[in-house]
Amino acid sequence: MSRLRPAVIVHYHEVGLKRGNRPLFLRHLARNLTRTTSDLGPVRLRQLSGRILLDLDDHPAPEKVRDRILRVFGVASAALAYRVPSTLEAMKAVVGRLVERRTFASFRISARRAFKTYPLTSVELNRQLGAFVLEKVAARVDLKEPELEIHVEVMPSETFVYVDPMTGPGGLPVGASGTVVALLSGGIDSPVAAWRMMKRGCRVVFVHFHSVPYLPATSQAKARALVERLTEWQYESRLLQVPFGEIQREVVLTVPPPARVIVYRRLMVRIAEALARERAALALATGESLGQVASQTLQNIARIDEAAGMPILRPLIGMDKLEITGEAQRLGTFEISIEPDADCCTLFVPAHPATRMSEDEVCAVEARLDVPRLVAQGRAGAVAETFEFPARAHAALTE
Repeated sequence: MSRLRPAVIVHYHEVGLKRGNRPLFLRHLARNLTRTTSDLGPVRLRQLSGRILLDLDDHPAPEKVRDRILRVFGVASAALAYRVPSTLEAMKAVVGRLVERRTFASFRISARRAFKTYPLTSVELNRQLGAFVLEKVAARVDLKEPELEIHVEVMPSETFVYVDPMTGPGGLPVGASGTVVALLSGGIDSPVAAWRMMKRGCRVVFVHFHSVPYLPATSQAKARALVERLTEWQYESRLLQVPFGEIQREVVLTVPPPARVIVYRRLMVRIAEALARERAALALATGESLGQVASQTLQNIARIDEAAGMPILRPLIGMDKLEITGEAQRLGTFEISIEPDADCCTLFVPAHPATRMSEDEVCAVEARLDVPRLVAQGRAGAVAETFEFPARAHAALTE
């Protein structure tokens, strides 16, 4: 019997709805599929009708390729499939090899033709292949809730047979929607917000504010670990570490305690925006959730927005802490985020921050500061690091 010829067959959904822009999204998707598997061995990628094929003939690790593909935004589902000629006998041969390795009480055949001139209809294929399976195993046909579903996708020159398709993350391919700068605190929320922006096709640049030497460098190490984890979803990341302790000290000497948190946030937004414009980013992104803490009341969010000259995106704004925590656990960022650290949010923070500051009140306290100088100071002190996946060494440099 001839050897099985493995391939990963990738289906997409939202990308396929883009009509005139579909080729652009598919180019981004193909590039990301190639990038994420680049260290696993040779992969030949082909665009087929409504799907993408990764040809894995002689590949050393087909399952690893499939698993990597399942972390690519834009992928609706992926399966390890086997390629055969588009003849009924060839289909039966590979179906037979797949079912002989499994125990199941019920099954169904799901055959689809990508071209309608094939001599057998989908219904006829289902019947003939189903009858073949019934001859091989003691199982029954169940069209509604089968234990095993055997997929057969018939193309003009070849057919793909597979079981157990796995759900991908969906969304849009990273890079297709432009670049955003995400403020990364080291807590639970901001990594989830960054991941959600990636899912909408954005490439994310990370900005982390720290208070070294006033506090230990633990928050910087956490930021690196979080970015390293999230880079598995966008393949290359930039982390900008901004010293914020001296800026906070000046705020403490000038601004009344209740107003300090809002002033800190507005300065962070201005510094992040300056860094974003240097990198042609079109928006900022934060992990804010409405009403979760004092700085995230609707009034204070409005005050923070007034400091920005570009959109601030808040993908978690309507989520509660339990929902955000669950998503962080699924992403693998939760355990990193809860490691003890001392970040700038714990330095010089008043016991009772204001929750409903007016625009006039904020402007009055900021008038005591040299805001342009503080923003320039933060921007000039940013230290950039690059992360890549598959992992290679990353270097630090001062910008």
